[in-house]
Amino acid sequence: MDRIIKTGIIQQHNTGDIVDNRRRLADKITGLAAAGAKLIVNQELHDSLYFCQSEDVDKCGLAVDLDSEYTELYSKLARENDIVLVTSLYERRAPGLYHNTAVVFDTDGSVAGRYRKMHIPDDPAYYEKFYFTPGDIGFKPIDTSIGRLGVLVCWDQWYPEAARLMALAGAEILIYPTAIGWESTDTDDEKARQLDAWVTVQRGHAVANGLPLVAVNRVGHEPDTTGVTNGILFWGNSFVAGPQGELLYRAPADSEVEQIVDINLNRSEQVRRWWPFLRDRRIDAYGNITKRFID
Repeated sequence: MDRIIKTGIIQQHNTGDIVDNRRRLADKITGLAAAGAKLIVNQELHDSLYFCQSEDVDKCGLAVDLDSEYTELYSKLARENDIVLVTSLYERRAPGLYHNTAVVFDTDGSVAGRYRKMHIPDDPAYYEKFYFTPGDIGFKPIDTSIGRLGVLVCWDQWYPEAARLMALAGAEILIYPTAIGWESTDTDDEKARQLDAWVTVQRGHAVANGLPLVAVNRVGHEPDTTGVTNGILFWGNSFVAGPQGELLYRAPADSEVEQIVDINLNRSEQVRRWWPFLRDRRIDAYGNITKRFID
């Protein structure tokens, strides 16, 4: 029997007006729920601009306590719309201790679970190690009223180990709130290679684990306030893939999107019968995977 989850995705262009960003998100969440969505996924750090383009201690002031009015808005939206809601927030855990944290709210507004981003990049215009402490919860799926969600965040999407560990722990779907785009000095050919690699590696996670996958990215240009670079043009292209890597939906590169996609969670069972990768894993031979490098 099919088990269809109507999944809403929100690809949004953010501004420096956090109140307006949140208001627009709330309107879109309500609209998707009214159209039948039962699971709604937001992009990475959806309340603000992507502040990691520069290192500025004052921007740590954007971090929020997860028991506060900042999360109450999303709890209320989940409860009033009877949805499971995946959010992505800058968590203030303690003074000077911050995480990039996905918080999942269940249909009653309760917190079903949290995931703290494990892989933290440190690249030009993506200075995340300055702002985020690596996660310490591990790769644990979040149980909700509609299923077990394998929630990861952005840079995690390049690591097959993260997807595999979520799958081995019983995740029924892989979910990646994301903030990724182009720096203006890259050539058109290089930009195309980066985008293609981003889509390809995640479709590979879907195939290798026999799971559907949802990746929701930002869209639009956000300036570098220091003027060192020309800012980031977030490339959109949010997508949903099935358990054989088939594209069920792909958003455009240059516009906001609210979209509902039907995901059949029961399809994974049959795909894993056809392609029994989990059965054939040589777990007796993988000990070196925990080493940094094999000399």
